[in-house]
This record gives sequence, structure tokens and C-alpha cells, in this order.
Amino acid sequence: MENHTIYYDTIIRLTTAISQCRDPEEVALITAESVKTAFTAKGCSVFLVDRETRELGLVASSGLSTEYLNKGPIHFMQTIKEAKDAIPIAIYDVTDDPRIEYPQEASKEGISSLLGVPIISHNKIIGALRVYTKNPWEFSFNDITLAQAIALICGMAMDMCRMYKGYKTSIEILKNMRGKDSYSSKKWTPYEGVPQSVDKSIHD
Repeated sequence: MENHTIYYDTIIRLTTAISQCRDPEEVALITAESVKTAFTAKGCSVFLVDRETRELGLVASSGLSTEYLNKGPIHFMQTIKEAKDAIPIAIYDVTDDPRIEYPQEASKEGISSLLGVPIISHNKIIGALRVYTKNPWEFSFNDITLAQAIALICGMAMDMCRMYKGYKTSIEILKNMRGKDSYSSKKWTPYEGVPQSVDKSIHD
């Protein structure tokens, strides 16, 4: 990994790309690819918390094998707790840290170090963003700050996409409920709305 001298450029490029998305999964994928490139890392993954199963569900990743991604469930409460305690977690050696749930699989994948930061939106933890490096790496303050900023952008963008899709669905439902006939314009006749008991001489 290299020292980052283009933090603003990275964030601007990512924000510009995300602003054109209308799907949460697309936001997650662009985020994972952008982080991997910005950090020149081995890979990056974006997870969302499943409140029912208490597990982190993979939404998107870049640079990691299918075998590693399918290694098993990631428990929200028992493993790396960046998504529980809302603090970044940096692990220098994934093969010798009790917080790593699958150390052998990580070693086989060629992962040495890991950085995990929470994805937060509207003051709620909704997931986690993780950066994986091939070589041992001591994550700097700037590394962690950049990852946190990107995770915040990702969380807000995914929420906006959900709201957009929700509004769009609501509009379609309302249109279907009203029916096509209700949109056709109707011209009133001169006598429409006039009670039959009224003498015609009055409203002619």
C-alpha cells in the first residue's frame, strides 16, 4: 500500500460515481472497487448487518476469490466488532489474532492484514467495510480516516437508493390503484351537476 496524497481526488471520484447510482448493490460494488484501487490493496468487501440472523451479509467485493467469500457465515457479535462497536479495527496479522474467525482461510487467500470500519447511516450501524492487504501493513491514521469517510458516503448513498426505489414503487402502486381511466380528462356538459328538480328555464 502506498501513502495517499490524493485523498480528495479519491473521494470526489467515488462520490461522482455513486451519485449516478440508483441501486444499493451498485453503490456497494463501486465502493469496493474504488477502495481496492485507492489503497492498492488485495481486496475490499462491503457487508450489511442482518438484524434477524445477527450476521454480516456480503453485498459486494473486489479482488477476493469465490472460495474465500463462501468460507462461512460472519457472526456480527463474535468476530471483528467494527460493526458492533462503531470503531475502526486494524489487524496486522490475520493468522495470529483471536478476532479473525477464519484465519486458515485468510492465510490461504493470501491475506496478511485487515482494516474494518463501520458503515453508518442516520446514526445507525448498517454494516462494515473491510480492506485486505497482501503484505503485512500497519494502517496509518490517514488510511483509517479515508476508509471511514468512504464508508460514510457508501452508507448514505445506499440509504438514498433505497428511498428512491421506495418512492418509485409507491408511485407505481398509486397509479395502479387509480387505474388508467382516472387519468382521462372529462368535459362537463352544461347540465352536469344540476339537480333534476330544477326547472330547465333557470339554467338554460
